[in-house]
Amino acid sequence: MMDPHRAPVGNIQPGKLSPIRNVPKHIERPEYMFHDGPEVVTASDVKSPEIIEKIREAGTIAADALYTAGDSIKPGVTTDELDRIAHEYMCDHGAYPSCLGYMGFKKSICTSVNEVICHGIPDDRPLEEGDIVNLDVTAYKNGVHGDTNAMFYVGEVDTESKLLCERTYTAMMRGIKAAKQGREINIIGRVIESYAKRFNYGVVEDFTGHGVGEAFHSGLIVPHYDTAPLHNDLIEPGMVFTIEPMLTMGAIAWDQWDDDWTVLTKDHGRSAQWEHTILVKEDGFEILTLPSQGQKSAAMPEL
Repeated sequence: MMDPHRAPVGNIQPGKLSPIRNVPKHIERPEYMFHDGPEVVTASDVKSPEIIEKIREAGTIAADALYTAGDSIKPGVTTDELDRIAHEYMCDHGAYPSCLGYMGFKKSICTSVNEVICHGIPDDRPLEEGDIVNLDVTAYKNGVHGDTNAMFYVGEVDTESKLLCERTYTAMMRGIKAAKQGREINIIGRVIESYAKRFNYGVVEDFTGHGVGEAFHSGLIVPHYDTAPLHNDLIEPGMVFTIEPMLTMGAIAWDQWDDDWTVLTKDHGRSAQWEHTILVKEDGFEILTLPSQGQKSAAMPEL
């Protein structure tokens, strides 16, 4: 019998993939769909008001697709079905699912369950009672990307897993609030790591936040742990980037499946992640990936 207070050790296995989903021809494709290898977009991380408005629109579509799919999360639903829902939402709103075809990724969103840290590929595995799942959704429209992710509970979830999800959200929000003009980018990771260590959580170092906009991933790196004096880019008004900490219940060492994408904790302890795309303003920040209807996940604490 499962302990209602303790998180189980994971044993997730890869499932089967469905065929690649179609995107209507009239929807604009990102440039990396037309060549091999990584994207080649170059653009400043400080955005014009016109580009910011476009990112806000793409970010809202991504968030709405995420929570539309999240509404269907329950035991027995497959991650492939969640991918279908998010895919169709983005296409119906004139956006291209940024993940689809990016560096060979075969699905429209990432679905990372339990001990999967990030980049899980939606497949035919049914979600099970007590699982936690991250949906990572990026939408491309009018030449820009909006990138966000969130945690969800599958049925009744143990106390340790709930606390991990809630505290990871809080860590993200603390990092966002620390992103003030004139500070160095590394302040974000310092704040996140300081909070996470209060609970003895691991802070994943090898996967980071990033600049986003015309590029899915710009050259700007946003670590979630203390890297000072490295990553000392000055934060400026108009900068747009993601903050997306990944916290683990145990060690941060990881393995990767043969699919070259799915990253999971080596000790099979659970992991959680939250992400927003943010805009730095002279008087603070703006989150550009809020859902239009104010939807939220049960895993999101009241702050």
